[in-house]
Amino acid sequence: MGLLPCHFSCWKDDESQSDSSHLYSESSTFSISSQPSLLYVPSLTSQSQQHEPTPSIHYKCIGILKDRSYVFSLALAGEVLYSSSSNGEIRAWRQDSSLQDNQVDNIVATSNSASAVKSLVVLGDKLFSAHQDNKIRIWKIHNHLQQKYKCIATLPTLKDRFLRCFSEKNYVQVRRHKKSTWVNHVDTVSALAISKDCSPLYSASWDRTFKIWWTSDFKCLQSVQNAHNDAINAIVLSRDGYVYTSSADKTIKIWNKHADKNKNLLVAPLEKHKSAVNALALSSNGDVLYSGACDRSILVRERESSIRVDQQIKQLGFGGEELAKVILVWQFWKGIEG
Repeated sequence: MGLLPCHFSCWKDDESQSDSSHLYSESSTFSISSQPSLLYVPSLTSQSQQHEPTPSIHYKCIGILKDRSYVFSLALAGEVLYSSSSNGEIRAWRQDSSLQDNQVDNIVATSNSASAVKSLVVLGDKLFSAHQDNKIRIWKIHNHLQQKYKCIATLPTLKDRFLRCFSEKNYVQVRRHKKSTWVNHVDTVSALAISKDCSPLYSASWDRTFKIWWTSDFKCLQSVQNAHNDAINAIVLSRDGYVYTSSADKTIKIWNKHADKNKNLLVAPLEKHKSAVNALALSSNGDVLYSGACDRSILVRERESSIRVDQQIKQLGFGGEELAKVILVWQFWKGIEG
């Protein structure tokens, strides 16, 4: 598989290099809660701001929204909050009614299979939901919360599956003695993301693939097979076209569309986590990538502006106290000369 250039560096404390069962060595005096906040990461903050006091920000709980099962996903559309749960229900909560004690029946959608809903995405008057039964469902949104939403499509569509089933080239190996057409997810659809132009929908799955769909006719455009060595847990998109996927195989991978082949190709793998990577978040400008994993760590990576950086050790001052921190900076793309 071809590689495309990308420059990212990671800022992480040396304590996190210890045994995966203990994030910090026994001699370390630092705990997870005592680590400096992101305000003090030097690549994210100017030198003049590093020693300024942080303004206090306080939040108060103004309401509790109760579901009948585990909540897996949230999506906000205007003044309506959507939640999905492990029993296959999707609920809609209005801001003006969320504080009332007598909640109305706000279940707006339920799949026939009652499989867990792992992810939600809202696009205009459509609500996309990812399910544990390997399907993606599209619901027509109504203004009235008491009215159940109608499922207008299930991905892959019947037409898409029918057109692919006749040619042998459309089949891929999914298990030892089983094949399926490439448009089908064959395990839980774990995450959804919408591109910046709101045209393609991206879906990631525990079947180790991610797929791209048109939001107009719901046709599957591409499937990246064996994108990871284990289940894919999260997917996020940047404004400049990069796709980030994280997996139970402990890695994050960066993808981008190749202009000539019109397909997403691997740019670079990020391999610093010591356990499954469950969550990703990307800054609005796409320069900072956050990843959370089962090793109880959140890594912060910033895109490199320089061409090549190997490894540097810096002494940093945090909040007026001189704390010696070993910062590992690595360049993930090694195929470009400076």
